[in-house]
Amino acid sequence: MTAAPLSSAEAALPGALTPEQARDPDYFPGMAVAIPLGIQHVLAMFVSNMTPAIIVAGAAGFGYGSADTGEMIYMIQMAMLFAGIATLLQTIGFGPIGARLPLVQGTSFAFIPIMIPIVAGKGVEAMAALTTAALFGGLLHAGLSFFVGRIRFALPPMITGLVVLMIGLSLMRIGVQYAAGGVPAVGTPAFGAWQSWLLAGVVVVTTLGLNFFGRGIWSNAAVLLGLAAGYGVALAMGRVSFDPVATAGWVMLPTPFHFGFAVSASAIVGFCLTGFVSSIESIGDVDAICEGSAGRPATDRELSGAVCADGVGTALAAVFGAMPNTTFSQNVGLIAITGVMSRHVVTVGALFLIVCGLAPKIGALITTIPIEVLGGGVIVMFGMVASAATAMLSGVAWTQRNMLIFGVSLSLALGLQLEPEALQHVPETLRILLTSGVLPAACTAVALNLIVPGRTGKARA
Repeated sequence: MTAAPLSSAEAALPGALTPEQARDPDYFPGMAVAIPLGIQHVLAMFVSNMTPAIIVAGAAGFGYGSADTGEMIYMIQMAMLFAGIATLLQTIGFGPIGARLPLVQGTSFAFIPIMIPIVAGKGVEAMAALTTAALFGGLLHAGLSFFVGRIRFALPPMITGLVVLMIGLSLMRIGVQYAAGGVPAVGTPAFGAWQSWLLAGVVVVTTLGLNFFGRGIWSNAAVLLGLAAGYGVALAMGRVSFDPVATAGWVMLPTPFHFGFAVSASAIVGFCLTGFVSSIESIGDVDAICEGSAGRPATDRELSGAVCADGVGTALAAVFGAMPNTTFSQNVGLIAITGVMSRHVVTVGALFLIVCGLAPKIGALITTIPIEVLGGGVIVMFGMVASAATAMLSGVAWTQRNMLIFGVSLSLALGLQLEPEALQHVPETLRILLTSGVLPAACTAVALNLIVPGRTGKARA
């Protein structure tokens, strides 16, 4: 296969790379190239990485509307720190751990529908159950890396697309709640006020404008820059207080089992099952980066190493009170744009994330973002999750069989999530799992796809 020519962005870099160098994961292009591209990777994933920690902290009672945001700051810091550490596991590798490819790790959206019911309004005790479950789930996830090639047949694009769609649909309500003023404002006259929608609207409009008309870093960091625009308007409206920044320390070190250790059967089962689906997403990212940027198929070693790093990164993060990690697809797309596949570039970005994760004033500054501003960014991000699912589903052959499997799975999963009281007589452990949206969709679709005669193939060209 002939190597593709360098992109215009690549050619403009100091000491432009040859096509062979750009496609080589082991080539180091020098710090003059690695630093700006590494920081660009961080900017592309920064908002998506910290958002799950903010959402879960808020659901547990640590965040917006709470008198003490210290736990939220800790969770934000750990999200940055362990995203950096997990990324190093991928890029540098340790034995069977890591694909040794330019894969950026970050906090996973896939687990949010599972995490929110576990922690909703329950504080530190529930967070202990959540992080303990993430530890067990991460270890199982890592173990799956040795078998993942043999189980891919059970998760064709129809099922993985359905799961990603359910993730997006499950989270959209959170985006609207945040944009309208947040959960604490529900039922009050302040909820849905025009000032709230103005701030969220500024973020959405700015993000869309930069995505449509921006180039390079302006487009890749559109959500981050959209949040900055909304933050500026909120600052002008007097909606920002810098008190958390003033009281935050300069250095924060992770503490083992920060929230404690507590075993919850429903949480562990939920994390293990969701980790199984997350491993398939990681395989898709590895396939995309190897075929799209290196012009070759991914090796079994790269696939198993990537999934193993996902699991080990999640388990390690859980020990210190952080959320589960996964590969970030937006950074795979960024590599396709820049044309530079060096894993050492991503390593530089990971080191930058680690430095940020040790500086609590950064986390404190993030907590000063008004919830409506964050809501605007969340609406865009969760909408993009659902859009990515439709792209995955576009290649499915929509036979009557496949439409019935997809329709029944979606209807049951979404219906139970919207009306959880329908399962009020079901034991609590099972009820949490069945109303998560993602798990019933995945389990129903997998079971039907294996039982019902026929195959789930791709659409004909």
